[in-house]
Formats: sequence, C-alpha cells, structure tokens
Amino acid sequence: MARKRSPGLTDAELRLIEVLWEKGAATVSEVVESLPKNVPLAYSTVLTTLRILENKGYLRHTKDGRAFVYRPVVGREQACQSAVAHLLRRFFEGSPELLVLNLIKGKKIDAAELTRLRKRIGEEEP
Repeated sequence: MARKRSPGLTDAELRLIEVLWEKGAATVSEVVESLPKNVPLAYSTVLTTLRILENKGYLRHTKDGRAFVYRPVVGREQACQSAVAHLLRRFFEGSPELLVLNLIKGKKIDAAELTRLRKRIGEEEP
C-alpha cells in the first residue's frame, strides 16, 4: 500500500525548498550543488522531490534550454503559517492557547522568553 501523501513539507522537501527560497530559482543541478556536503542526495532524488513539491503546489518550473528551472510559489512565511495551522488542528484542537500552554508546561519556554512573549502579546492587543 502506498504511503499517505503529506500535506505539509517533509524534512527532505524542506531542505530542498530552503535552497530555492535562498536562490529564488534554480535548476536541479544547482539545487544538488547547493546542498550541504553532509546531505549527499542523488540528482534523481532531488528531481523526484522537486516534482513532488510542484505537485503539492509549492513550486513551478519553466524550461530553459534542456533544463527545468524551479521557482517557489509559496514563501517561507506562508509555509510556516500552514505548518503551524496543521499542527494546531492535529494536536491542539485548533487552539493556539493549548499549544502555548503545552510549550510552557513542557518547559520549552524559559522565564526570559515568557516575559518577551507577554510583552509582544501586549503590543498586539488593540
């Protein structure tokens, strides 16, 4: 049975789209060359992953001679907002409050961060 398609970005997809967010546009070869040396991915793996990202609506490509040039159509901030919304729906009943409480209870936010958050929340209130 085929694996269920992830609506968001997998770790591998995120690695590749980060290259495109940095460059703005790139061929498959340019993406491969831009990856960290500790992430050796084959050309065919990168091509397949870029095609998946295109099918998910994150990228588009144009043809430049024989090469396809991939460009992101979803920005980093939009992808981040989508990931957080997915996380909220999946684990926190759609509640940002439950997410923040989970972070506080799990000691993922220290006292200084909590103080900064309180200040920023106060700045956001009308």
